[in-house]
Amino acid sequence: MLKKSFFALILSVLLIGIVSGCTQSSSNDEEGDGSGGKSVKIGYFPNLTHSATIIALEKGFFEEEFGKDVKIETKTVANGGLFMEAMATNAIDVGTVGPGPLLNFYVKNPEYHLISGAVNGGAVLVASEGSKVTDLKDLAGKKVAIPVIGSTQDVMLRKALQDVDLKPTTNGGTVELYAAAPADTTALFVQKSVDAAATQEPWGYVLENQAKGKLVLDWEQFAWGKDSPNTVVAASQKFLDKKGLAASYLKAHEKAVKFIQENPEESQELVIKHLKELTGKELSKEEVASAVSRLEVTTEVNEQVIQEMADISKEAGYIPSSDIKGMIDLSILEEVSK
Repeated sequence: MLKKSFFALILSVLLIGIVSGCTQSSSNDEEGDGSGGKSVKIGYFPNLTHSATIIALEKGFFEEEFGKDVKIETKTVANGGLFMEAMATNAIDVGTVGPGPLLNFYVKNPEYHLISGAVNGGAVLVASEGSKVTDLKDLAGKKVAIPVIGSTQDVMLRKALQDVDLKPTTNGGTVELYAAAPADTTALFVQKSVDAAATQEPWGYVLENQAKGKLVLDWEQFAWGKDSPNTVVAASQKFLDKKGLAASYLKAHEKAVKFIQENPEESQELVIKHLKELTGKELSKEEVASAVSRLEVTTEVNEQVIQEMADISKEAGYIPSSDIKGMIDLSILEEVSK
């Protein structure tokens, strides 16, 4: 039996776009010139892998770093494609998103940049009951659920398949990739409509404990393991051009990462509280603790892995080029970290 509270939480997140504001002071000059009177629009997913953004909001780190003259607005979205579309239309200036959607947009318009890491790991491969999938090679001829075509988990699965000489059907192989919202994957497991799922936490925990799934690859084994970038900080060039704002954001981001590392239990409680306020539903402490144990909150970025993700995306036909030179800009992070 599915836990109704958790399932309802996920459905509510996917069915509604939640926009919430955290205001410091009103402004008539949203673009500004760096001297104050600005608005910063922060985007993120209502998901555990975006805990750094959630903690920075909950602890008031953004307010501390931006100051009283900056109005902070927040927007939550359900997937990386929506996040990048919102950034492209100036509805989001900066925030956390998967590297897959970011590089997909960058190669078409180099106005978006990766300026920090946020979460590594946090993604797993789970097999459904009765699928007879016990390792990667067993995926030949099987159907595997992924969150969205071109998503970070899609690219990670393609990397894992490469390691055992398998390919998706779209590239002449035998493994069928099936795009489905994470909330729907649980039902797909119960209905035996898919054989496995490449997904991020807490969905892996849900599939194991509520849909009788079996863990095939833990987060340390899936794709690039602990170096697998699940969530990064992305910013538009327009935002980076606003004097000092990116530095303020990254100072707050660093504070949040450090807080999570030093205060795991309190951080989990704050994330549960935050998600409940957004959706009206509450995750259990056990679900969150188990899911969080499969990820690492960090500002570090493995640039070689990001490039490999771009190469895989090009091979998949998602992007016309894997040239992402200039996309990663860690200069501001390095400056504020001194």
